Amino acid sequence: MEMFQYDFIQRALIAGIAISFITPIIGLLLILRRQSLLADTLSHISLAGVALGVLLGTNPTITTLIVVIFASIAIEYLRISYRNYSEISVALMMATGMAVALVLMSFSPDSSNFKIDQYLFGSIILITEQEVWMLVILAIIILVLYIIFRRPLYVLSFDEATAHTSGLPVRFMSITFSIITGVAISIMMPIIGALLISALIVIPSATAIKISKSFTQTILIGIVINLIGIFSGITLSFYYDTPPGASITLCFVFIFILVSILNRIFSKARIQE
Repeated sequence: MEMFQYDFIQRALIAGIAISFITPIIGLLLILRRQSLLADTLSHISLAGVALGVLLGTNPTITTLIVVIFASIAIEYLRISYRNYSEISVALMMATGMAVALVLMSFSPDSSNFKIDQYLFGSIILITEQEVWMLVILAIIILVLYIIFRRPLYVLSFDEATAHTSGLPVRFMSITFSIITGVAISIMMPIIGALLISALIVIPSATAIKISKSFTQTILIGIVINLIGIFSGITLSFYYDTPPGASITLCFVFIFILVSILNRIFSKARIQE
């Protein structure tokens, strides 16, 4: 195909493959823990890290990682403090992150040259070689951690009380998971965009849940859905000049609708038999 001749397309596809191994694991755990909006919250908070980096004149990725790590710890603390109203932590931190980002942008001497659109909407087509390597390394780390801690994560996701009774370090695991989620989002945000990254994390896993029968199977199906959606989105973006992040998201939505319809048809057929 013509598009494979271009270096930026090759980098985008490698990044897409790495992302396909990251988001199904994080997305499934977020859904099972009823924290789907955590990805959206951390992406908004990441904007504050970017604005801080611009204000200080340093690499925005470094300041974003630092801000997101502290924010992840704060979110987990608020979630524990308001155990029966866990959505409070999400609403509070999301509003705080956006407010801090806007204030820091107004103080930045380079605010007129600061392209907020790049971080709001992102572009996987504009990914650099350094960002590709960061995604590949992150994918390897998350896969290794999942393989090692698969059983504890399974128990923690379904019932924290049971996990605590079993002697698992629930608070430490929850904080670590939030930090890893935040780090993943801060690295993927310039590529996918703060407004669309939660869709990239949640929709494929939500689709996989409909047709899977086990924890591991859901992740494997999620990887396949990610690969199909990202490849299709990049292809549409290349040939029709549409925004890459939005094209990928719409492909995921289309797959979700298609799987939902087919799953309903097959379910009715099994009932009739």
